[in-house]
Amino acid sequence: MAHILPETPPQKIPKEVLRVFRALKALPDTYYVWHHLAPWQVDMPDFLLINQQGKVLLVKVSSAADDQTNVAAQMLLLGDDKKSLGQNENAVLHKFVKSLKLPEDQQVETLVIFPNIHDKQVQASRLERSASDPFWVGKEIAQSDSNFDWDKFLPPHPLAGIWLEKLRQRFTPEVVVPADMTVRPEVKRRREAGLTDYLLDYDQEKAVKLDLELPDDDQALSTDMRLNIINGVAGSGKTLILLYRLRLLLHLYPEKKFLVLTHNRPLSRDMESRFTKLEGRTPDNIEWRTFSAWCYQHWHPNQKWKDPLSLGARKKIMDEIWRGHLQDTTISAQMFQSEVDWLKDQVPMSRNEYLSIERRGRGFRLNEELRQRVFDSLMAYQALLKSQNKLDWGDVPRLLWKFIESGEVKLPEYDIILIDEAQFFAPLWVKLVRKALHPKNGHLFLVADPTQGFLGRGASWKSLGLEARGHSHHLRRSYRTTREIMQFATLLYRLRVPEDKDDDVLIPDILNMPNGAIPEILSLTSSQDEVARVANEVELLVKQGFPKKHLLLLHTDGTGVKRLIQAIEDRLGKGAAIDAKETFPGDYVRVTTINAGAGLESQVVFLVGLKQLFEEEQSLRLSDEEREMLIRDNSRKLYMATTRAGQRLVLTYSGELPEILGKALGG
Repeated sequence: MAHILPETPPQKIPKEVLRVFRALKALPDTYYVWHHLAPWQVDMPDFLLINQQGKVLLVKVSSAADDQTNVAAQMLLLGDDKKSLGQNENAVLHKFVKSLKLPEDQQVETLVIFPNIHDKQVQASRLERSASDPFWVGKEIAQSDSNFDWDKFLPPHPLAGIWLEKLRQRFTPEVVVPADMTVRPEVKRRREAGLTDYLLDYDQEKAVKLDLELPDDDQALSTDMRLNIINGVAGSGKTLILLYRLRLLLHLYPEKKFLVLTHNRPLSRDMESRFTKLEGRTPDNIEWRTFSAWCYQHWHPNQKWKDPLSLGARKKIMDEIWRGHLQDTTISAQMFQSEVDWLKDQVPMSRNEYLSIERRGRGFRLNEELRQRVFDSLMAYQALLKSQNKLDWGDVPRLLWKFIESGEVKLPEYDIILIDEAQFFAPLWVKLVRKALHPKNGHLFLVADPTQGFLGRGASWKSLGLEARGHSHHLRRSYRTTREIMQFATLLYRLRVPEDKDDDVLIPDILNMPNGAIPEILSLTSSQDEVARVANEVELLVKQGFPKKHLLLLHTDGTGVKRLIQAIEDRLGKGAAIDAKETFPGDYVRVTTINAGAGLESQVVFLVGLKQLFEEEQSLRLSDEEREMLIRDNSRKLYMATTRAGQRLVLTYSGELPEILGKALGG
């Protein structure tokens, strides 16, 4: 069977094109076939065939009926070709090939297929064919038992790789990535050939075009929704895949209502900005939200929104509850806070349900007695919050769930919901999202890095209420970064968490990754020196002509972010640096926290304030289980942050450098 994209045709395809699609799909696996999809491109070839040698055939399908052959023959005899059979199809193919501007030594062949007319009639309707004209063939080629020899239509020589890429960019514009939307390093050979933009690779394109056939409003799916999950390593293009699928679905189904969700503001703003640049507009039927902002948008109209507690204020209250209820147990204050977070991420449960629920990936065990104590403590914590008229962030989705279940709030219905960084979506979040999907034909599209978030802590898609089997697509090749940066990120993780055996998920295929600069580690004497040094480095790069928008600074805490922004503005002027949470990407240095950096990328990344992560792991207040869990979580956080870099990575550390950082660099 041929490799064909998309694997299933979209709805509303002409019956003649569908018959040819099926015939092409039945070809041997030595053929790669693309069906033209871009609705914004009219008068195009319908199919592109490339065999394993790189020989190219362009196909146009005619809807001409059998009785048109007689009219066409009469017109030819009278010298009138206005109604000639195949005239329009020939013109489309000629125009497309001419637009490629191929050199004389590069050749493609073209073919017009007439699925409604016998081949003898087709050939009889054509007086002659010049060397540059398309081949013609009748309905027999599309019949399942024809065993037709497609090779005879192929040119004698393959198309050179650089021209093949140009052809693909012209035929499949829906998967062309503008140079300013990727941090891939330039390749000299491509630049010399005039190629600045890129194509999604075959696996990425396959992910974009999975299950494009969505039912009409009056047709129900066989299940309660259509689900697609894209699992990919860092830098595998997951966000691009989501954006490109969104654009394709928007053009195929312009009447449908879309929702794009993620977990943090910088990524949401970045995605909306990139899509607007890609599409040239911001359609009204697409909503862009963080999950928390979406909850706020649909809050109970009669319930006043209360800003959730800051992390510091919340910790203070939880420590108070812990001292009054759990201080005499083996459960530390950090473990209690972690368990409360986990409980609030689940669909609300009773005491008995909590006593029996599986706590996979939690990092510490709780027997029945300790679970009873924890549940009592949670109730006490919630009672204290209520008495003070406060709530924390974990209460937001729980309250929205309560409003919906009681019928006090009705969510709007979306036809298609796409979620980026879905590994950070808690089970309750996913349940809420599913309630907003159209009940008959909703489509849920998720992209995720399985080494992060809930999935990185041992959870599964099934535990999030999703059946991933048969609905998942895996991407193991990273395009964002260099071999040196990826090797550093991977080795640092392995050294810190040697017992983690999920290498097949964590480690990408690095064989074909480009080489680049070795990551740098700058050791400074204090946090003040650290901020000053990074600001100086940024100033130097900008004065050397490096665009500010290609610089991303990630700090371990919010206070450090503010200090970095101020230091850069002192050197380069007001507005030279902005927290990525605040606005769309623009001509400024992006500065934000590591936690908010998930999903972002940049040519150059500075990772600042690492000492805070390493020091909190050494706290004497931590139990062995807590320390192990914290090191694992921080290691995954470091892996995520370091792989944001496309070409250069700089880490800073105030104080004596941990030996493990030197080892990760091979020192």
